[in-house]
Amino acid sequence: MIATRFMELRRRRGLMIALVLVTIGIPTIYLAVRLLLHAVAPNSYGPAGGYDVYTTLVAGIMYVFGFIVAATLGCTAGSIDLTEGMFRHLVVTGRSRLALYLARIPAGLAIVVSLVAVGFTVVCAVCVFAAPTQNDFNGVIVPAGLSRAGLESWAADHADEVVCNFGIDIGPSTPDGSAITAVVNNVPCGSGPGGGPATVVQQPPGSHGQPQPSQAQITEAARLIAQVDYAGYTSHFVSPSVSLMIRSGLWIELEATIGFVVGLGLGSLLGQRTVAVILMIVLELILTPILSLHEVPHLLNLQRGVVGLAMAHIEPAGLPLAFGGGPRGGGAPPGASLLLPETRTVAVCVIVAWLVGWTVIGAWRMMTRDA
Repeated sequence: MIATRFMELRRRRGLMIALVLVTIGIPTIYLAVRLLLHAVAPNSYGPAGGYDVYTTLVAGIMYVFGFIVAATLGCTAGSIDLTEGMFRHLVVTGRSRLALYLARIPAGLAIVVSLVAVGFTVVCAVCVFAAPTQNDFNGVIVPAGLSRAGLESWAADHADEVVCNFGIDIGPSTPDGSAITAVVNNVPCGSGPGGGPATVVQQPPGSHGQPQPSQAQITEAARLIAQVDYAGYTSHFVSPSVSLMIRSGLWIELEATIGFVVGLGLGSLLGQRTVAVILMIVLELILTPILSLHEVPHLLNLQRGVVGLAMAHIEPAGLPLAFGGGPRGGGAPPGASLLLPETRTVAVCVIVAWLVGWTVIGAWRMMTRDA
């Protein structure tokens, strides 16, 4: 029965071509263009792969389009028997309606999961093997993978570059902030001999007009700046790590699974595909971003029930927030602080509830529908 449902979906050539073009074609074409541009003009166009390209494609394209593709296939699988007039014939055969519905879940997921996996593999391969050979941190080429002591030692050997180019906000709680400020404010950068852009700092009163610091003071300031910036340096990678690729791949596959199961239930409930697909697109592109990043008074618990918000809260650390609002996901403070607060336990419960709930709704509608 599962094989029959699988063949039924696979034979819809127009739908399959569209799914392949979106899940595999879009990232492949994007990366192929970047590879071609870099090969033709490497000085004008950077490498095709790397960490930044990977996070943009995964969180900005594959996450959203994977859900839409899966939802489209799910809505089609949930309504195909009715739209093609085959529902009556299936009922006459005496087969269990529940079994007919449940057979569509593994059949559809076999298609969706495979397509998303192929597209994701292409992205991972290019982003790893075509990654930059050097780590560009704040406009300075810095060796990758340095320890804290290693970064400080490197900074001491490249003091002028670090002082003039490494960004740092100096506040009252910054260690040795006064020593750093005294050097940064009096080292000629930008149009001066240093040649780089001036570092932006929160300057305490009376910090101007001091004599130009000695080379030893500049070297020490560079070491201190590297010490403060080490956290930012460790979060900046040349290429995605294996652990990040595994976690983000599973996260995208889960999003596609949710899209298919919810679309299957909605298509079965409505009995036709077009409206169901439109509703799923509205949910993903309009409702989810709004309800995830903006609190609606008296409806906070309802907002927490949105599956897209739950998925954002279990997003792997190292990816930008899928709907904007911060540089990192997975509970990292800069990104998660703008999300509606929700614990991971609640997020997991919401995801399970959507999967089970829409399966029950779709199966119930198929079992009670008149033949």
